[in-house]
Amino acid sequence: MLVLAIDTSSNTASAAVADEHKVICEYNLNHKKTHSQRLMPMVKEIMEDSEVNIKDIDLFAVAMGPGSFTGLRIGVATAKALAHCMSKPVLGIYTLDGLACNGAGFDGIICPIMDARRQQVYTGIYSWSEDGPRLEGEYMALPVKDLTRLLKDKGQRVLMVGDGVPVYREDIVSELGDAVSFAPPNLLFQRASSIAWLAVKEFKRGKVHNAMTLTPFYLRKSQAERELEKRRALRGDCSGV
Repeated sequence: MLVLAIDTSSNTASAAVADEHKVICEYNLNHKKTHSQRLMPMVKEIMEDSEVNIKDIDLFAVAMGPGSFTGLRIGVATAKALAHCMSKPVLGIYTLDGLACNGAGFDGIICPIMDARRQQVYTGIYSWSEDGPRLEGEYMALPVKDLTRLLKDKGQRVLMVGDGVPVYREDIVSELGDAVSFAPPNLLFQRASSIAWLAVKEFKRGKVHNAMTLTPFYLRKSQAERELEKRRALRGDCSGV
């Protein structure tokens, strides 16, 4: 089966065409241009270079979060629109699951971290199994210092991947020391090919999403939503005086 996968959950825009056995074509861009400008041209180009017609795609896959609120909306909306227009299935894959694939085969904890700003990260704790990344626990949004404390308590070797690495690397090393290592630059960021691989596995298990109802997985509320709730709470306090 042919899969078209996209990941716009961070500053990196990634698109890939893959089948069950190989990545046919993958483009990754982490430079200036916005996803709204670049995503569809990227999709068009990889389809042409792969010599694949959009009608030949059997499954559309997308990183559905957590991640950038705007980026997720663009990616999910694009995948849903393509799936709906082609009358094909669509699957949303958790971004952190895809990132954990960058640590394939690591014997220890694989810990993807995405910069959530304000000294916080989106993260999860994974181990690697024959079937791929296995989430040990739940997806989390928490301060970096709380994550390093959690990892230190586990007493295992840790491999970190994700765009949070260059932002918080020094803080992490100061807490974990030699117990932590980091993926090289070519394996640090999101890759649509990982989303495609996980989507094929999930689809074979019978999982599929509705193109009309699939929504991004934000993990936490946006800054705008938090500010709005704060203002409403203040107005409520004032009305009670």
